[in-house]
Amino acid sequence: MQDILDYLSGYQSTLAFAIVNAFFALSTYAVLSTGILSFATVTYAAAGGFLGARLVLSTGIDPLLALPAAALAGTALAYLVASIFLRLQSHWMALASLALILITRVVVVNAPKLTGGVNGLSVPFTAPLVVLGVILVIAMVVFHRLSVSWWGIAARAVREDPAVASSLGIAPRRIQMIAFLISGAIGGLGGMLLAMVLQFVSPDTYFVNIAFTMIASVVLGGSYHWVGAIIGAAVFTALPVLTQAVVPSVQEVANGIVLLLIMIFLPRGLVDPRAILLRRSARREAGNAR
Repeated sequence: MQDILDYLSGYQSTLAFAIVNAFFALSTYAVLSTGILSFATVTYAAAGGFLGARLVLSTGIDPLLALPAAALAGTALAYLVASIFLRLQSHWMALASLALILITRVVVVNAPKLTGGVNGLSVPFTAPLVVLGVILVIAMVVFHRLSVSWWGIAARAVREDPAVASSLGIAPRRIQMIAFLISGAIGGLGGMLLAMVLQFVSPDTYFVNIAFTMIASVVLGGSYHWVGAIIGAAVFTALPVLTQAVVPSVQEVANGIVLLLIMIFLPRGLVDPRAILLRRSARREAGNAR
């Protein structure tokens, strides 16, 4: 047991970033589960991170008590974003969300009283790895409950075909609005957790690097199940560390090769519910044939 604890302590930072990246991936998955590709999670994360950090610095409250405020900030911003973005077509929505990242950076730089401006904010508090793990488990329970709820069923129908979903009495815009609110809450929470892990936030903290990380995590893990977002975030975070330890001289090449192999041989990601169901069905038929 002690050997396991010693091993985990050596990779504590990697585990912490994997958990934070899982929140960003889950935020992206929430809207993608309804057929929408949006990078607005970066904006929700910035709102949650800066507002949460400023709240703690100004009032001195426990950082964990600021987490609900960060989630609420992300949710409120997501409602505003969804009210505008849901008027757009899917491809225009993705482009608009990318533009939103650039706008967010401009706002962060020009709001020094809240964000610290170009100098950023020092965050003199952190979150233990155990706390991060507990929060992630809570998020997993929530997503599991959502996936088996009426909203999860409706979301899958809207993703497959909004017109057919409408004919079944499902309101696609309502389902997508709820998806945006879920994405905002998880994104804002992830932004605050990132601030606690880094202990510093600046305009560069919430920028396109997060957008790349969250999309890569969802694609690698599988965009058809929420578990895929978490596994993808873990793989994407751990891969550079592992390749650095094994083949440091060709780390970047090794990372690229592994990612390409996953995308070529597992185009639906590491977690593919359809493939799992097909394998179960094949085993069941083989058992009946006997």
